[in-house]
Amino acid sequence: MKPVVFVGSSLNDLRDFAPLARQMAGFQIDRVQNGLMPEDFKPMPNVGQGVYEIRVNVQGAWRVLYISRLEDAIYVLHCFQKKTLKTRKEDIDLAQKRYKEIGG
Repeated sequence: MKPVVFVGSSLNDLRDFAPLARQMAGFQIDRVQNGLMPEDFKPMPNVGQGVYEIRVNVQGAWRVLYISRLEDAIYVLHCFQKKTLKTRKEDIDLAQKRYKEIGG
C-alpha cells in the first residue's frame, strides 16, 4: 500500500471539509491506496499528466486533486470546496505549482 503525502496545505484544507465530506474523501483516498479508482472522479490533464480529481458532493461540492502514478506515494496536491460549475483558475494554478514541486 502506497503512503499518502499531502503537499502544501492540502491536509489542513481537507480537515476544513464538512465532516461527512471529509469522511467520504478519506474513504476515496483509501480506495486509491488499495489500487482502486475513486467512485466519482475525472482526469485533470490541465493540472498534469496522471492527475485526477476526486469529486465529493455531500454538504456542498468538494474536490481532492491527486496523483498516484508515481512509484513512491500518492500525492494529494490540493483539496478545496467548489462553489461554481467551473474549477477556479486559482485552484488549477495551485495544483499545477504543487505538481511541479513533486517532480510530476
